[in-house]
Amino acid sequence: MTNASEFVYERPTLYPKQEAAIFHDKRWGLIEASTKAGKTVACIVWITEQALQGKLGYNYWWVAPSYNQAKIAYTRLCQTITGGIIHKNETDLTVTMSSGAVIWFKSGELPDKLYGEDVYAAIIDEASRVREAAWHALRSTLTATRGPARIIGNVKGRKNWFFAMARTAEREMQEYPNETNMHYAKIVARDAIAAGVLDAAEVEDARRHLPEQVFKELYEAEAADDGGNPFGESHIRNCYMPLSLGPAVCWGWDVAKSNDWTVGIGLDKHGRCCEFHRWHAPWRETIKRILSISGKVPSLVDSTGVGDALLEFLQLEAPETMRGFKFTSVSKQQLMEALAIAIQSQEIAYPGIDQLYNLPPNSPYNIPKELYSFEYEYTRTGVRYAAAQGEHDDCVCALALAWKLYRKPTEPNWMQTAKTWRPGVLNIFGR
Repeated sequence: MTNASEFVYERPTLYPKQEAAIFHDKRWGLIEASTKAGKTVACIVWITEQALQGKLGYNYWWVAPSYNQAKIAYTRLCQTITGGIIHKNETDLTVTMSSGAVIWFKSGELPDKLYGEDVYAAIIDEASRVREAAWHALRSTLTATRGPARIIGNVKGRKNWFFAMARTAEREMQEYPNETNMHYAKIVARDAIAAGVLDAAEVEDARRHLPEQVFKELYEAEAADDGGNPFGESHIRNCYMPLSLGPAVCWGWDVAKSNDWTVGIGLDKHGRCCEFHRWHAPWRETIKRILSISGKVPSLVDSTGVGDALLEFLQLEAPETMRGFKFTSVSKQQLMEALAIAIQSQEIAYPGIDQLYNLPPNSPYNIPKELYSFEYEYTRTGVRYAAAQGEHDDCVCALALAWKLYRKPTEPNWMQTAKTWRPGVLNIFGR
């Protein structure tokens, strides 16, 4: 128990590994943790205890990747801590404690705005997605006070400051534990299951339905070797196979938007890529080409935004075979995770070579090229999938659409429709 002003404070119950990860005497605490393992709750308790021992004019910070994420933490603290708070300000995202100290919830989006204050203790939340410059700014605010910090987050690849700093803390703890001012801890799903925080069946369900690397990072806190690629470089390479000569049984079409390309990918009855088309053209020509290439074979077409109007024209000519797919954050996550599982289980195949550069636009080797550059990042609502900055994802989206149609026919008579096959088109660059 800790006396604070006019009341007696008793720490909420935390499970042993959760408490040991946060509550120690080292100045810098680095915690890599699986999702929903209790790291945020423990840090809410820690920063509250720090503030209860502070004084009037003392500032304590919670820094998150964005304003919305900072507000989520603010709301959770207000709901979790019922005593010791004398004022809450949702506009400024501040909580004033009975000691007179103030806990601020801030965004790390603009690191320059974090300089200047004297801070007595701090949390960096979702550190793998916070800019390194925000950590530099926060570190400067703790200099005069020699305040401690707890830096927490999921693992996201190896190319970020949080991963590097965690490795430094891990190494220092092993080599000279009594001299270092750093502490490293890892909390994974099995720890939370053992403590009754997570349900074992729920985690197993996630293991079955999430791509291997996404599951390992989210639930086992193991960094992916290829820094945020949801498919895995070795898995992408394992699916290389020459373009099939068999007929297409389904098509996936990603239509051009802005500077992107229209891409069509056909899969044969074994899930192998048998046709590939990629072009820039006016809408009228694009509609004619899609209809000509797809023929009477079932097709799933990107109908997001301007694609919705294009789909209407396609369905006027081929109402039985043309179906639309709208990309949202949720639907894209589901689409890409299904593709990742197909790639990792080698259920799908496409042409590939090792030297993927200087490719012509219509080369099917653009498929693995885009797969390698595809990325994901964690958000509060799920996993966001997108092309790396400056890259395209048209081929990835077309392949994912084709795979969705291949695995889940949209019409009861799909197989009857698919019997009207067209000859496979051999279109391999350099062959």
